[in-house]
Amino acid sequence: MANKKPNMQILPDQEALAQRCLELVLKTAKDAIDTNGIFCMAISGGQTPKRFFELLSADQQSLSFPWDKVHLFWVDERYVPPDSKYSNYKLAADTFLKKVPLPKENVHPIPTKNKDFNKSAREYEKTIRSVFKIKPGQKPQFDLIMLGMGSDGHTASLFPNSNACFDTNDIACVVYLLDQQLPDEMVNRITLTHPVLCDARLLAIIVSGEEKAPILKEVLETDPEDIRYPIHLLWPAIDRSIWLVDSPAAKLL
Repeated sequence: MANKKPNMQILPDQEALAQRCLELVLKTAKDAIDTNGIFCMAISGGQTPKRFFELLSADQQSLSFPWDKVHLFWVDERYVPPDSKYSNYKLAADTFLKKVPLPKENVHPIPTKNKDFNKSAREYEKTIRSVFKIKPGQKPQFDLIMLGMGSDGHTASLFPNSNACFDTNDIACVVYLLDQQLPDEMVNRITLTHPVLCDARLLAIIVSGEEKAPILKEVLETDPEDIRYPIHLLWPAIDRSIWLVDSPAAKLL
């Protein structure tokens, strides 16, 4: 592995991990709003952040937060309707979006209604450029991007050997997963590209569960191989990253 090692915090269980995620978001948001008057965050889907989302909807400090100064984006999305059980947007909608006072116009899901996948990716880029007030060719700088890691070493929808791993020009791109043998949830996707991820002021990589222990050990002890382990694409931002890991996932470290 490269000389620098990730900043890692190991939490005893999933509940403590979710609580730490909540604390991190609220503090990062407060700092951003105090400095710039706005907080822009991108979140991921999957089962790992679900409990954290539930805490966002119930914690008193969260509910009293100035959500009108928050803009919420998604790191990636399956190309499914927003009411699909596989939708990352739906997970957030069902857990906290209906309960926190976040203005609807500040919620920016990845569009999935166009038949043309690339048109949707460009539409998402246009929304991001508008909120961040950036010109073509410029990249947005999110205050916080929350990511997970799959058991194959992927993050966002940057899968091993995926076309998306090579995209350094776009803000968002289409990820083509056309293998008919894949599970139903493994459909085509749209994802933020890794240069956008690496430009964030803070990256939070959340890893939970005993099944993630082997891959966590592998990616931390292996020299960076971006194509084999796309999580290594984040290594240029290692100084601005924090890994939040529960004990079961860290048991082999």
